[in-house]
Amino acid sequence: MKLNNNIKTAIRVAKIELNSMFYSPVAWLVLVIFGFQIGMSFAEVFGDQLRYQDMGYDLWQVTTGVFTGMRGILPPIQRYIYLYIPLITMGLMSREYQSGSIKLLYSSPVKNTSIIFGKFLSMMVYGFALIAVLGVFVLFSAITIVNFDYSLVLSGMVGLYLLILAYSAIGLFMSSITKYQVVAAIGTLAVLAVLNFIGDVGQEYDLVRNITYWLSITGRAYPFIEGLIASDNVFYFIIVIGFFLALSILKLNTEKSIMSLKTKVLKYSGIVLVTFVLGYVSSTPYTKFYYDASYTKENTLAKESQEVIKNLDGGLTITTYVNLLDEDFYNGVPRNRNNDLKRFEKYIRFKPDIEMKYVYYYDKATNSSLEWRFPNKTDEERVELLCQANKLDRKMFMSPGEMKKIIDLGPEQNKFLRIMERDNGQKAFLRMIRSIRMRQKYLLR
Repeated sequence: MKLNNNIKTAIRVAKIELNSMFYSPVAWLVLVIFGFQIGMSFAEVFGDQLRYQDMGYDLWQVTTGVFTGMRGILPPIQRYIYLYIPLITMGLMSREYQSGSIKLLYSSPVKNTSIIFGKFLSMMVYGFALIAVLGVFVLFSAITIVNFDYSLVLSGMVGLYLLILAYSAIGLFMSSITKYQVVAAIGTLAVLAVLNFIGDVGQEYDLVRNITYWLSITGRAYPFIEGLIASDNVFYFIIVIGFFLALSILKLNTEKSIMSLKTKVLKYSGIVLVTFVLGYVSSTPYTKFYYDASYTKENTLAKESQEVIKNLDGGLTITTYVNLLDEDFYNGVPRNRNNDLKRFEKYIRFKPDIEMKYVYYYDKATNSSLEWRFPNKTDEERVELLCQANKLDRKMFMSPGEMKKIIDLGPEQNKFLRIMERDNGQKAFLRMIRSIRMRQKYLLR
């Protein structure tokens, strides 16, 4: 009964907030500009498809060409949507502080939880309105495109909606800590900037790398746009939303009732700790689940490949040998490990016990760039200069003699190389080759 009352109160708060929101021209202006930007992009991309058809070309994967891929209309939305949300969220709580109505809320029997959830519910409705604008173009495409891939586009819309909700929760929290709406908007943009760029921080260190990479919100919606719904990305958005809503509720609680500094620190620390635990659990290979929404299942290994992976009994270790003097060494340096791991995500999906190892060394390699970049230098001197330029620890690279005690890669010309090894001792080499277009590919022997 008490839960129902809290829900009803949150709904009433949401209705009041929506009325206030749409009395303001800002909410309508954002919808108009959002629709205009999508319309311009859609007209250009859809027009290209019509021109190709008029020129006699056979069209294929039109849904992908219009909505995803390099020129699709969905990827740019996830890049600029952050500019809109702070304009809407900046007044959610700041307006209450500025007008003094927050005192009435504090003195009323309305719980802080209902206030925050009501405010967030209003943003859920507004976020749905933004997605509905996009839905107009989706509906037009569904009518005009033969064999329209509904599930692919819906997956992208879900990803963008979750992204909007995450931005909204952050904006709501920033609005709850200041009475100045402009400050709240700027603060929201600052937090979003941190979450977008933190993925590049501390990538040289193992512990820091995993934490900052998980915290990064950059590209989280992109797998949805490509048609892949992964549980770790879904949980990421849910955790981020829950984290900032919890901070907002705690912020109101600390103002409504007297609380010691120690209690505040413990409560804030508890929220952070729970967030990191949930983030760690949801991002392990064993707890990830995937759904490929694309009609062609292009995000999933072919059934034959799946059978091969499933038949690999026991553990599988992939050891990457990185030669600092090789032209492809940057693919295996610590700061690029997470990106390197993505290359094997399709395989780890079906065999989560794959273990990735990295061995670093230096030895002579076919790398003509070293001759003109570091002329008249010995290999040891080049190693020192490369470590300084790339901010790498010199001690992590074994000498040629130390490396040969482990394995002699001279027959492989000391190239960037991976060796896959099963528990039963079976091995296979995975080499990197360069195509004419300089695309990196792997060749398995």
